[in-house]
Amino acid sequence: MSMIKYLVVFGTELGCQKQLRKQERMNKIMDDNRQEQIEALEVMAEFNERVLKNMRILIKELSGARLDDTNKFIQSIVDAMNWEIEVMNGTMTLLNEGKERINKEDFNAHVVAVANAINAKDDAMMAEAFTNVLPYFEKLGEAAKEVLA
Repeated sequence: MSMIKYLVVFGTELGCQKQLRKQERMNKIMDDNRQEQIEALEVMAEFNERVLKNMRILIKELSGARLDDTNKFIQSIVDAMNWEIEVMNGTMTLLNEGKERINKEDFNAHVVAVANAINAKDDAMMAEAFTNVLPYFEKLGEAAKEVLA
């Protein structure tokens, strides 16, 4: 075999080996990423139940049973919602794998309505917005559990 042909064949083999190693590294990263997503969904699924319970309590407070610490309670619920939204955004491909379980646009529209109601500082408006977003967080928890099953 001529030296040039040998170098071309050898170079091609090296290129294939490099590509194979690169693909193996990418597969490992993707497997690690999937495992991290599963772990995040496990934590969120457990956390979600408490968030839903507290959202229902908050709705009652905003519907006429306001307490001295309701504003702090609103903030803690919003923080919890934001955390769940972050997890949802980071796991959306896994959550919707095989079928759409979460429609991000609908979900976000209801979250924006909550933000608008909070900015308006209107308890009735906030109660309605939290009531309307509650099913989306219920569905998020159900979707997480379904994916984990």
